[in-house]
Amino acid sequence: MRPSTRFLATTTPTRSLKGKPRAPPISLDHFIQRQRVLSLWRTILRAAYRVPKDLRTETLAYARGEFERNRHVEDIGQIRYLISTGKAEFDGMQRYIDEMAARASG
Repeated sequence: MRPSTRFLATTTPTRSLKGKPRAPPISLDHFIQRQRVLSLWRTILRAAYRVPKDLRTETLAYARGEFERNRHVEDIGQIRYLISTGKAEFDGMQRYIDEMAARASG
């Protein structure tokens, strides 16, 4: 075997191209929960833009703060709990937004 081919066959890359260590791959369950979190975040952002401009900044700041505060949670059970409570809070906010939109258009 040529030396260059042997080198490629025997080494496993432990560093990325820029020299930073790679993050370990996440589990399938973590991947699925991450997608659910991102979906909730996008839903909240879409709804926030239906809020009047004077309240929109506060709404977005609150939502971002909650997501940032729980950013480093790794326990799957805790992540599921946070997603479900976030959805429940969002449902309450959604009813409030719908009422405000109905008043503004009516």
